[in-house]
Amino acid sequence: MKDEERELITSLYPALRRIAAVAGSVDIEPDDLVQEALVRTLRKGAISDLDNPLAYLRKAIVNLASNQRRSLGRRRRAEARLSAEDGWFPSYPSEIEAILDLPPKHRAVLYLVEVEDVPYAEAAQQLGMTAMAARATASRARKLARQALEVPGG
Repeated sequence: MKDEERELITSLYPALRRIAAVAGSVDIEPDDLVQEALVRTLRKGAISDLDNPLAYLRKAIVNLASNQRRSLGRRRRAEARLSAEDGWFPSYPSEIEAILDLPPKHRAVLYLVEVEDVPYAEAAQQLGMTAMAARATASRARKLARQALEVPGG
């Protein structure tokens, strides 16, 4: 790998790790998502050849997180069927649980817009959607999180 490619990856890594931590499941290390996205991208060519490497890699990370979330969901359902008597699952505060239950793309949009203070248009571009879709996704994510936090009958 060339020095300029190494420097580019080093400069992008903190931002990529943050989006991986938000988009990925708690069962997946953010560094694993970033490294998998980098490996898959490097197989296709140099990262410096991309028009917008940060946006491309962020989208790749969100896609990988979505794939792994589906795989983990299948695994958890199978484990639940096999060990129904054990009944132990880690518990998190309800606010965190509500956010972690959101799909990766929803979490990614919320993170970029609310935490990184990225405009909807830029967040949309980085995640491969329109600005209107990013706004709608963020709105749905907020609504889903509010619904998850509501107390039934209260």
